[in-house]
Formats: sequence, C-alpha cells, structure tokens
Amino acid sequence: MPRLFIASDHRGFADKQRLLQVLGSSNVKDSYEIIDLGPTTLKPEDDFNDAAINVARSVQSNAASRGILICGSAHGIAIQANRFKGIRAICGYTPELVHLGRLHNDANVLCLSSDFMDETTMDRSVSMFLSAEFLPEERYIRRNARLDEETIY
Repeated sequence: MPRLFIASDHRGFADKQRLLQVLGSSNVKDSYEIIDLGPTTLKPEDDFNDAAINVARSVQSNAASRGILICGSAHGIAIQANRFKGIRAICGYTPELVHLGRLHNDANVLCLSSDFMDETTMDRSVSMFLSAEFLPEERYIRRNARLDEETIY
C-alpha cells in the first residue's frame, strides 16, 4: 500500500492535526497508509526546512507514495522539497491548480498554506491531489524528467 507522509512547521501544525483527523475518518485510509512525520506537539521555534526534508526523503524512498506539507505560505516547504531528486512539489492553493499539477507534472508532494487557505479549500485540494492521475503524454514525461537534471540530493 502506498504511503501518505504528512508534516508541518509550527504555522501549519493546527491544520496538519485537523487534516490527519479528516483523512483518518475518510476512505483515504483504504488507499494510503497515513504517516505523520511531525511535529507531534506545537514547536514555535521549529523550521519549515525539517518538515520538508523529512517528507521529501520519505517520498523519495517509497515508490508510489505522496506527501503533504503545511506551513504559513507553502513557499519555503515547496522550495526545500524540490531540492530532492524525484520530488515534484507544488503549492496547492486551489483544487484546479492541484489538478494541473497532478495531470501535467505528476506532482508527488502537495504544499499547503495555513495563512492563505481556508479549511474547505485545503480539503478540496488534498482530495484532488489524492484522486487526480498523471496524464502520461510524451511531452509531460520529457519535461518532468528534465526537472531532475541538476538536482543535488
């Protein structure tokens, strides 16, 4: 069974906890093993980098798995996660953008903003991320392969 790795920094902590509850009581648990990579308690001085690194490494080493990251803006976690080969992290501000990220880029990490997204939009974006499938056209496969040409990790 593929895994769904979830982590946040302090600004995304409350949304991560809520999202874990939502996912745990939905049919997602039948398709993914949901793994909370932390934090398990609110840590006001933590850095978004740690959450992004943990999720990126976990997705990188578990084929067919996906990740969800939550911080204030979603920018820092997306930048950090995308430094890892094979990671295609997108900011999922709207379900429509998430759909395109899955369809064209085979996004495997969804980055959410606790400051700029309401719960309904966040839930709809997660639902789209987990249900939409990559469109394996040659141009998308070629373009996505190029994303890893200069990766350092």
